[in-house]
Amino acid sequence: MSGVDVRPSGGGTSGRTGPASPRQGSGRRKKSAMARAEARAGLGFITPTLVIVVAVVVLPVAWTFLLAFQDVGLINIRYVGLFGNYTLENFVDVLTAPGFLGALTTTVVYSVLGTAGAISLGLVAALALRRSFRGSGFVKASILLPYVAPVVAVTYVWRTMLNPQFGVVNHWGVRLFGWDGPVAFLSEQSRSVSLFGLDLGIPVALLTVIAFEAWRSFPFAFLFLSARIGAVPASLEEAARVDGATPTQRFRYILLPQLVPTIAVLAVLRFIWTFNNFDDIYLLTGGGAGTEVVTVRIFNFLTARGDIGSASAQALVLATILAVLVTVYLRFAGRREEKA
Repeated sequence: MSGVDVRPSGGGTSGRTGPASPRQGSGRRKKSAMARAEARAGLGFITPTLVIVVAVVVLPVAWTFLLAFQDVGLINIRYVGLFGNYTLENFVDVLTAPGFLGALTTTVVYSVLGTAGAISLGLVAALALRRSFRGSGFVKASILLPYVAPVVAVTYVWRTMLNPQFGVVNHWGVRLFGWDGPVAFLSEQSRSVSLFGLDLGIPVALLTVIAFEAWRSFPFAFLFLSARIGAVPASLEEAARVDGATPTQRFRYILLPQLVPTIAVLAVLRFIWTFNNFDDIYLLTGGGAGTEVVTVRIFNFLTARGDIGSASAQALVLATILAVLVTVYLRFAGRREEKA
């Protein structure tokens, strides 16, 4: 057996790979050419969006960042360039200026309560209108009116209704609820109220703008929550009803767990938008009577004082605080989901 030749015949293949055939080479070239064409097509599709994002978002943020570290006003802004005298004085002035911490506290309170109020009202409306009835489409469309109406129009309506002289709210409040006198909802910073023998100071104007924010934003939460409630399988509630679960138990153990992810997303979105909100408060109170948030303060620095550097520094501080708060919230929510 040792003399037997065990090498493969001429028709076999050895362990070495021979040169590719012309057909295989042309196939590879076609694939590479197709990949390059697809890459060029994708780049062509994404280029307009990239240009718009750079022009609308990236460049203004970069310019604001440069202005925040320079002593810039309306007088000398034309001479400001990429290379200038950079300093941290704007940030020192912003953080040590009287009223900044108060405005920041007002912003956080306004954002948290406004977000909670909007989501709560949206949840109540979604639960109330989950069953179809005659005219339910009209009612749902009417609910969207506060969100889609121009903010100038709705703020004018609210200012008229809450006017202490001829507003309908004060008129019926004095007649039906026995108020001592008209309440200046948009210009009264605090009012003492006796509750259980304790005198409490109620921030009237701040609570009014929070109520307006909740009223104007709850249709957004209503849309999200209505869609999620409609996707909950009806068999779950039917089984719970057969087992004798009360409406409160069905909401707590069936509906609420299904709505928690949606509520978490709504909380993040509404908090970000409310934290950066400017027009509502400025049109209602102008930032007076204890309602000055950081965005209104930035606007006043920019227009009334012409201090562009300090306004830019405050904008960066506001963005940093918002990023930190949202990051902490997302990490906390992520850990809760992992544990669940």
